[in-house]
Amino acid sequence: MANRLGSETSPYLLQHADNPVHWWPWTDDAFEEARRRDVPVLLSVGYSSCHWCHVMAHESFADEGTAAYLNAHFVAVKVDREERPDVDAVYMEAVQAATGQGGWPMTVFLTPAGEPFYFGTYFPPAPRAGMPGFRQVLEGVHGAWEERRGEVDAVAARVAGELAGRTIAYAEGTEPHRPGEAELADALLGLTRDFDAVRGGFGGAPKFPPSMVLEFLLRHYARTGAEGALQMVQATCEAMARGGIYDQLGGGFARYAVDAEWVVPHFEKMLYDNALLCRVYAHLWRATGSGLARRVALEIADFLVRELRTGQGGFASALDADSDDGTGRHREGAYYVWTPGELRAVLGEEDAELAMRYYGVTPQGTFEEGASVLQLPDVGEGPVDAGRIASVRERLLAAREGRPRPGRDDKVVAAWNGLAIAALAETGAYFGRPDLVNAAAAAGDLLVAVHTEHRGGQLRLARTSRDGTASSSTGVLEDYASCAEGFHSLYAVTGDTAWLDLAGLLLDTVLDRFTAPDGTLFDTADDAERLIRRPQDPTDGATPSGWTSAAGALLTHAAYTGGARYREAAERALGVVGALGARAPRFIGWGLAVAEAALDGPREVAVVGPEGDPGTAELHRTALLAAAPGAAVALGAPGAPEPALLAGRGLLDGRPAAYVCRHFTCTAPTADPESLAAQLRQ
Repeated sequence: MANRLGSETSPYLLQHADNPVHWWPWTDDAFEEARRRDVPVLLSVGYSSCHWCHVMAHESFADEGTAAYLNAHFVAVKVDREERPDVDAVYMEAVQAATGQGGWPMTVFLTPAGEPFYFGTYFPPAPRAGMPGFRQVLEGVHGAWEERRGEVDAVAARVAGELAGRTIAYAEGTEPHRPGEAELADALLGLTRDFDAVRGGFGGAPKFPPSMVLEFLLRHYARTGAEGALQMVQATCEAMARGGIYDQLGGGFARYAVDAEWVVPHFEKMLYDNALLCRVYAHLWRATGSGLARRVALEIADFLVRELRTGQGGFASALDADSDDGTGRHREGAYYVWTPGELRAVLGEEDAELAMRYYGVTPQGTFEEGASVLQLPDVGEGPVDAGRIASVRERLLAAREGRPRPGRDDKVVAAWNGLAIAALAETGAYFGRPDLVNAAAAAGDLLVAVHTEHRGGQLRLARTSRDGTASSSTGVLEDYASCAEGFHSLYAVTGDTAWLDLAGLLLDTVLDRFTAPDGTLFDTADDAERLIRRPQDPTDGATPSGWTSAAGALLTHAAYTGGARYREAAERALGVVGALGARAPRFIGWGLAVAEAALDGPREVAVVGPEGDPGTAELHRTALLAAAPGAAVALGAPGAPEPALLAGRGLLDGRPAAYVCRHFTCTAPTADPESLAAQLRQ
């Protein structure tokens, strides 16, 4: 027997390849081994940048005595939740149902048939703060398996049966409907009640960036002019950008703040958060012209390219929260925090005092051991010498580069790269940064070259790759939908119809493989590995759910192509948003944003003109900068036969022209950018 993780591609699994635990990856062979030995399976699920996963690994999985007991009485299976979101979703649902909470590392004990019967998250090595020690848990589960097997089997069968019965289906004989004015107004009211008017964001600690809710609010403002919606976005975006959750030196957001004031982050930086937030700040700038929003959008974009771009042109999943603090000890936040003494050593006394005031560094510290997380508090002391501050920032950033860096999970996740492609393509187009558009296109090229294959007449996706080689993990619904979203953005910005065609192929697979006859959606394809439940969740979590992402991508594709199949599927998928939007708007923000686009049309904008013509470029930029919810922008030469939105569109008196349409019914064309902007504001 040996640890079997050494040949895996997942950085998280490779972190455990040297454990004395005889880990298996998630395979049929692991469960067959458990059947052969008649022992339970320990399923441990986490991800590479998870702080408490590292803690449990160091405390328990690296301990020879604990590993020996575990190897003797269990088959241990390690899963990267980012590589296998289907496995994570099924068993996390069981953990949350049994314990009322969830998180990572997730620790679940299963029968050899994969049925769960004991649940938890992090367990300390010895009893602490009301939690049993991990060795106690192992001994208790082993004792129950040996002495009360009938009870264990009964619990496992009941839990598996309950999970299998949780399929979402629309009521028979009813036609699901997308949310209308009333439902979206109710969702706005619900968000207003949860809004933190003092500190921005929604709810209390811990506080997560509400990216998808902010997109809904921006679209609602664009459609209705509701100032309250915009004010919630502005307050939240400013509070986050000034808080410790934002890296004031290098750009990019941490995953969440442990407090309600955005001061102390959980320091891991995720690709998906930064892609979503880059887009939010770019869209806030588009709506208001905010200088802060412009700065943050560009800083995030530069962070993505500088810190997360892989050698193959894709984007890595995450940066770790922990790093060496310079003494050989791994500590959360060590790379990012500063003491007054460290500031003085880099800046000298006078500039260190300025930095302490400007960045909110205190003698007692805002984090641990007298260190502070850099913020931008509003000190109210009049104008700041911008040149001096820029010098301070550059010197601190250069000094930080000399510290041991956090680890990087260089696994490329298809869905998250789709989100990054959309963010970089749009940000590059808005701010005249073709390098960002090129980075988005390069990531798209990688997805096509490495993650896609034609199988059975359909375009299929691999979920992850590393070093240019796809893993065996199959794409889930969010991969198909978010990649289609990114490809739509690339088409809108570049006019290259290859991206639009690829989005259509992915969405055809969604309709054929992920969609039930009643229009509900599943997270896995109908030919994917069978688990104890086929996962299906329409609610948005850290990223848009596969369900709401698919609704948005289908709606956009229908706007480009006129395909009734795509429009009807989008409308049916939005039925769940009508059911959940008023009751739980914080957990279906992207669904609400898509519903705003559907209610607005979405607008379809065809820009027709010769390539390289300044008039064409000006109309195209005007169309891209329109805040109309979910507008679909097509660019092409006169007489272009596709997509349908461009078909039959010609020049206006020999000049480049723009056509604004809804459901392919268009207003009179215009060659004037100001007239086009006015049409799109109506």
